Amino acid sequence: MFGGAFDPPHNAHVALADAAVRQLGLSLLYVVPTGDAWHKARTLTEGAHREAMARLAFGSVPSVRVDGRELARSGPTYTVDTLRELRAAHPGDELCLLMGEDQAAGFERWHRWQEIAGLAVLAVAQRDNSGGDGIALLGALPGVRVERLRMPRRPESATAIRARLTAGQDITQLVPAPVASYIAQHNLYQSA
Repeated sequence: MFGGAFDPPHNAHVALADAAVRQLGLSLLYVVPTGDAWHKARTLTEGAHREAMARLAFGSVPSVRVDGRELARSGPTYTVDTLRELRAAHPGDELCLLMGEDQAAGFERWHRWQEIAGLAVLAVAQRDNSGGDGIALLGALPGVRVERLRMPRRPESATAIRARLTAGQDITQLVPAPVASYIAQHNLYQSA
Protein backbone atom coordinates (compact mmCIF):
# COMPACT_ATOMS: atom_id res chain seq x y z
CA MET A 1 0.00 0.00 0.00
CA PHE A 2 1.20 3.48 -0.88
CA GLY A 3 -0.99 6.12 0.70
CA GLY A 4 -0.77 9.86 0.55
CA ALA A 5 -2.52 13.09 -0.28
CA PHE A 6 -1.21 13.01 -3.88
CA ASP A 7 -2.04 16.70 -4.04
CA PRO A 8 -0.74 16.55 -6.75
CA PRO A 9 0.99 13.25 -7.50
CA HIS A 10 4.44 13.92 -8.92
CA ASN A 11 7.40 12.15 -10.51
CA ALA A 12 8.97 11.18 -7.15
CA HIS A 13 5.73 9.41 -6.16
CA VAL A 14 5.78 7.47 -9.43
CA ALA A 15 9.48 6.64 -9.01
CA LEU A 16 8.82 5.31 -5.48
CA ALA A 17 5.95 3.11 -6.68
CA ASP A 18 8.07 1.79 -9.55
CA ALA A 19 11.04 1.11 -7.25
CA ALA A 20 8.82 -0.75 -4.79
CA VAL A 21 7.25 -2.95 -7.46
CA ARG A 22 10.68 -3.83 -8.88
CA GLN A 23 12.76 -4.12 -5.68
CA LEU A 24 10.14 -5.92 -3.58
CA GLY A 25 8.68 -8.00 -6.41
CA LEU A 26 5.15 -6.80 -5.62
CA SER A 27 2.33 -8.53 -7.46
CA LEU A 28 -0.06 -5.70 -6.59
CA LEU A 29 0.44 -2.18 -5.23
CA TYR A 30 -2.55 -0.27 -3.94
CA VAL A 31 -2.09 3.50 -4.35
CA VAL A 32 -4.54 5.04 -1.88
CA PRO A 33 -5.29 8.78 -1.92
CA THR A 34 -6.14 9.83 1.62
CA GLY A 35 -9.62 10.94 2.51
CA ASP A 36 -10.10 13.27 5.47
CA ALA A 37 -6.47 13.54 6.53
CA TRP A 38 -6.56 14.14 10.28
CA HIS A 39 -2.89 15.18 10.30
CA LYS A 40 -3.04 17.80 7.51
CA ALA A 41 -3.36 21.43 8.59
CA ARG A 42 -4.47 22.57 5.14
CA THR A 43 -7.57 21.60 3.21
CA LEU A 44 -6.81 19.07 0.50
CA THR A 45 -7.94 19.39 -3.10
CA GLU A 46 -11.23 17.61 -3.75
CA GLY A 47 -10.81 13.85 -3.56
CA ALA A 48 -12.21 13.18 -7.03
CA HIS A 49 -9.45 15.34 -8.55
CA ARG A 50 -6.70 13.69 -6.49
CA GLU A 51 -7.96 10.22 -7.41
CA ALA A 52 -8.17 11.12 -11.11
CA MET A 53 -4.63 12.56 -11.04
CA ALA A 54 -3.36 9.43 -9.25
CA ARG A 55 -4.88 7.24 -11.96
CA LEU A 56 -3.11 9.33 -14.61
CA ALA A 57 0.20 9.44 -12.71
CA PHE A 58 0.49 5.75 -11.84
CA GLY A 59 -1.11 4.30 -14.97
CA SER A 60 2.27 3.37 -16.44
CA VAL A 61 3.53 1.50 -13.37
CA PRO A 62 2.88 -2.24 -13.62
CA SER A 63 0.90 -3.87 -10.83
CA VAL A 64 -0.55 -0.58 -9.51
CA ARG A 65 -4.22 -0.29 -8.59
CA VAL A 66 -5.44 3.18 -7.54
CA ASP A 67 -7.93 2.61 -4.75
CA GLY A 68 -10.46 5.23 -3.62
CA ARG A 69 -11.59 3.52 -0.40
CA GLU A 70 -10.30 6.25 1.91
CA LEU A 71 -12.01 8.93 -0.17
CA ALA A 72 -15.31 7.08 0.29
CA ARG A 73 -15.02 6.96 4.10
CA SER A 74 -16.67 9.54 6.30
CA GLY A 75 -14.67 11.12 9.09
CA PRO A 76 -10.91 10.95 9.55
CA THR A 77 -9.08 8.27 7.59
CA TYR A 78 -6.32 6.22 9.16
CA THR A 79 -3.76 3.96 7.51
CA VAL A 80 -4.41 1.24 10.08
CA ASP A 81 -8.05 0.92 8.94
CA THR A 82 -7.03 0.54 5.30
CA LEU A 83 -4.39 -2.04 6.19
CA ARG A 84 -6.98 -4.03 8.16
CA GLU A 85 -9.24 -4.05 5.09
CA LEU A 86 -6.39 -5.13 2.83
CA ARG A 87 -5.43 -7.90 5.29
CA ALA A 88 -9.03 -9.18 5.18
CA ALA A 89 -9.02 -9.08 1.35
CA HIS A 90 -5.58 -10.73 1.07
CA PRO A 91 -5.27 -13.00 4.13
CA GLY A 92 -2.34 -15.08 2.86
CA ASP A 93 -0.23 -12.23 1.54
CA GLU A 94 2.47 -10.23 3.24
CA LEU A 95 1.53 -6.56 3.28
CA CYS A 96 4.01 -3.73 2.77
CA LEU A 97 3.43 -0.08 3.56
CA LEU A 98 5.51 2.29 1.41
CA MET A 99 6.82 5.54 2.80
CA GLY A 100 9.66 7.99 2.47
CA GLU A 101 12.30 8.56 5.13
CA ASP A 102 10.56 11.80 6.13
CA GLN A 103 7.38 9.90 7.02
CA ALA A 104 9.36 7.15 8.73
CA ALA A 105 10.94 9.70 11.05
CA GLY A 106 7.51 10.48 12.54
CA PHE A 107 6.10 6.96 12.49
CA GLU A 108 5.65 6.83 16.28
CA ARG A 109 3.12 9.68 15.95
CA TRP A 110 0.94 7.72 13.51
CA HIS A 111 -2.48 6.60 14.78
CA ARG A 112 -2.08 3.05 16.19
CA TRP A 113 1.44 2.69 14.84
CA GLN A 114 2.04 -0.55 16.77
CA GLU A 115 -0.91 -2.18 15.02
CA ILE A 116 0.34 -0.90 11.65
CA ALA A 117 3.71 -2.51 12.39
CA GLY A 118 1.96 -5.80 13.11
CA LEU A 119 0.02 -5.67 9.85
CA ALA A 120 2.73 -4.68 7.39
CA VAL A 121 6.41 -4.50 6.64
CA LEU A 122 7.44 -0.85 6.37
CA ALA A 123 9.13 -0.35 3.00
CA VAL A 124 11.05 2.91 3.36
CA ALA A 125 12.66 4.81 0.50
CA GLN A 126 16.20 5.63 1.48
CA ARG A 127 17.78 8.51 -0.40
CA ASP A 128 21.12 7.77 -2.06
CA ASN A 129 22.86 10.45 0.00
CA SER A 130 21.28 9.37 3.30
CA GLY A 131 23.07 7.30 5.88
CA GLY A 132 19.76 5.63 6.70
CA ASP A 133 19.85 6.67 10.36
CA GLY A 134 16.08 7.32 10.35
CA ILE A 135 15.46 3.87 8.94
CA ALA A 136 17.71 2.28 11.56
CA LEU A 137 15.82 4.07 14.35
CA LEU A 138 12.51 2.93 12.86
CA GLY A 139 13.75 -0.66 12.71
CA ALA A 140 14.71 -0.47 16.40
CA LEU A 141 11.09 0.10 17.44
CA PRO A 142 9.49 -3.01 18.95
CA GLY A 143 7.65 -5.13 16.40
CA VAL A 144 8.62 -2.99 13.40
CA ARG A 145 9.91 -4.78 10.30
CA VAL A 146 11.69 -2.55 7.79
CA GLU A 147 12.67 -3.08 4.17
CA ARG A 148 14.91 -0.45 2.56
CA LEU A 149 14.13 0.82 -0.91
CA ARG A 150 17.03 2.45 -2.75
CA MET A 151 16.06 5.64 -4.57
CA PRO A 152 18.02 8.43 -6.16
CA ARG A 153 17.51 11.89 -4.74
CA ARG A 154 14.40 13.49 -6.27
CA PRO A 155 13.68 17.25 -6.32
CA GLU A 156 9.87 17.02 -6.48
CA SER A 157 7.61 18.11 -3.64
CA ALA A 158 3.84 18.61 -3.79
CA THR A 159 4.16 21.77 -1.67
CA ALA A 160 6.69 23.29 -4.09
CA ILE A 161 4.61 22.24 -7.11
CA ARG A 162 1.49 23.92 -5.69
CA ALA A 163 3.53 27.07 -5.00
CA ARG A 164 4.89 27.07 -8.55
CA LEU A 165 1.39 26.72 -9.97
CA THR A 166 0.07 29.53 -7.79
CA ALA A 167 2.92 31.71 -9.09
CA GLY A 168 2.13 30.75 -12.69
CA GLN A 169 5.38 28.80 -13.13
CA ASP A 170 5.96 25.67 -15.21
CA ILE A 171 5.72 22.21 -13.61
CA THR A 172 6.08 19.99 -16.67
CA GLN A 173 9.39 18.52 -15.48
CA LEU A 174 7.98 17.70 -12.03
CA VAL A 175 4.77 15.78 -12.75
CA PRO A 176 3.77 13.21 -15.38
CA ALA A 177 2.48 14.92 -18.55
CA PRO A 178 -1.12 13.68 -18.12
CA VAL A 179 -1.18 15.15 -14.60
CA ALA A 180 0.07 18.52 -15.85
CA SER A 181 -2.67 18.48 -18.50
CA TYR A 182 -5.33 17.57 -15.93
CA ILE A 183 -4.22 20.37 -13.60
CA ALA A 184 -4.36 22.91 -16.45
CA GLN A 185 -7.71 21.63 -17.72
CA HIS A 186 -9.31 21.91 -14.25
CA ASN A 187 -7.48 25.11 -13.18
CA LEU A 188 -6.20 23.44 -10.02
CA TYR A 189 -3.86 25.21 -7.60
CA GLN A 190 -4.38 28.61 -9.22
CA SER A 191 -4.11 31.72 -7.10
CA ALA A 192 -7.32 33.40 -6.01
